[in-house]
This record gives sequence, C-alpha cells and structure tokens, in this order.
Amino acid sequence: MNLLSISHLSAKFMALTLALFGITAHASVVINNTRIIYPQNDKEVTVRLESKNEAPVLIQAWLDSGDEHSTPEATAIPFIATPPIFRMEPGKQQVVRLAYTGADLPSTQESLFWFNLLEVPAQSQDAQQSNQLQLAFRSRIKLFFRPPNLPYDVEAAPAKLQWRRVSTEQGQALEVYNPSPYHVTFDQIELLDAKQRHAREASVSGAENMVVPGGRNLFSLPSLKSPHSRATTVEFQTLDDFGVAILHSAKVSP
Repeated sequence: MNLLSISHLSAKFMALTLALFGITAHASVVINNTRIIYPQNDKEVTVRLESKNEAPVLIQAWLDSGDEHSTPEATAIPFIATPPIFRMEPGKQQVVRLAYTGADLPSTQESLFWFNLLEVPAQSQDAQQSNQLQLAFRSRIKLFFRPPNLPYDVEAAPAKLQWRRVSTEQGQALEVYNPSPYHVTFDQIELLDAKQRHAREASVSGAENMVVPGGRNLFSLPSLKSPHSRATTVEFQTLDDFGVAILHSAKVSP
C-alpha cells in the first residue's frame, strides 16, 4: 500500500475532505477481492469494500493501465468506476461498480488493468489547526478483462507454459514462456533435482511474478550453482481467479 500526499488528489476531492470530522484513522478499508475478472459480455462487475476504521473516511476509486503513479485526471481507459468519490462510515460496506465503455481491446487475449482505491482518513480539529500534512493510502489490485470465445478455459493456461533453464549474468535462472491468451500469476516456483529444491528468488527482468499472454519472464535460482544440473522438473503454484494457489508440475528443457 503506497502513501500519497493529499496534494495528489483532485481539487474537488480535496474540498470534499473538509466535510470529514473525528479522529485520524489508519488505512483499513478492505477490498474483498484479490483480483477482478471482467468478462467482456458482462454489463458491469462489482467490487465490495468494507471499512474497518473507527472514523469516517473519504474514498476515491479509478482504474489505470499499469502506471502506479497515475491519477484519475491523467488516466484515459475504457472503464468507469461508480461512484468515483464517496464517504464511508465506520464499519460500513460499499459497492463500487465497474463498467466497460466499449472501446477497442484485443479480442484474442486478456487485457490487464489496475483498480485503484485512495483512502483519506478523517482529521482531528487539532490537526487541521496545526496544518499537519494529511496522507492518503492507496491500494491497487489487478483487473483482467477477458474477451469471449478464447480457445480454452483459464484453468488450462498453466499446463501450456513452457520452461527452460538459462544462464544469465546473475547466475542460473528459469525462463517461462506463456503461449496462452491468459495472464498467469505465480505464487511459488521451485526447480527440483535429486538432492535439493531450488526456489526462485525474484524475476530477473524486474517484472512482477506474472507472465503475460505471449510473453516470457525470467526467475533467478540463487541456490543452483551449476549450469550442468540434471534438474528437469519444475513445481509451481499459480493463482486462480479467486486468488487461490494451485500446484502444478512441468518438465524443464535444459
């Protein structure tokens, strides 16, 4: 969760914060999703929120195409979040509706967007009078826009992945190629040999633990020292549409 200065908010949103009152609260508006799946044929999808705060908070919701520094004013994507700005009372729930506006997106593979939630805690009268800096708390989760008539279901995508061992300047690594039309997100990756399980440490490419449709990613294996290892099996966990980790295994090309 990122901390953003309230100066990043729109003027309208900043003005609305003045209506809040009470004691400043920690960010604790919970998004009841770990990811959002948007089937193209659906009119809208909903995101449910729950406030764990002990005071009112003001919320702004929007989507972006991958720039974590984006603001609602600078983002032009084919989705509308309703309501875009709203107040949440302590312990209450709220539904945000996301609607696709119909702009052209690829019809042969998923598209990735991000749902943003910016939370401004209430501020005490003392804090207002002392001109203390008010911070906003930002959360982001992925939205996968899924066109109809893809050649197979998303559950089949992990079995389509192609793995091979490669040598890089940083050492040994696993390269994964994704020929499927779906994004595949990893939880754990381990290369197996007769004596040891070599866990992936990080993505060599700097990308997160995901491989995009038609894309490749590299994961470093710091415990694998020899390029001549006979390890030929990879065990990996992927996250399904509900964020549940599913275990798979596959052969690795040398």
